Amino acid sequence: MSEPDPRLELLWRSLATVIDPEIGLDIVTLGLVYGVEIRDDVAWITHTLTTPGCPMERIITDGIRAAVMNVESVAGVETRIVWEPAWHAGMIARDAAW
Repeated sequence: MSEPDPRLELLWRSLATVIDPEIGLDIVTLGLVYGVEIRDDVAWITHTLTTPGCPMERIITDGIRAAVMNVESVAGVETRIVWEPAWHAGMIARDAAW
């Protein structure tokens, strides 16, 4: 079994800097990030939004791309928005202050 890529933790930390401007919490705390992978030095981020048609989609997606590209040794980023499972407020981290 191979060792986990140390960049994964760095990616999660970077994603935690992306704030949903309508809610004021980061996308990791909100539970919007469903998966983080690295394939051939490209980060693949699977995420959702609070609602389909969310007006903050471009801001959040651009924030994800910018945050990920700050991680050393990541050559690119691919984002994928999914709607299953549907996001709900119960996905917010219990210790979130809002």
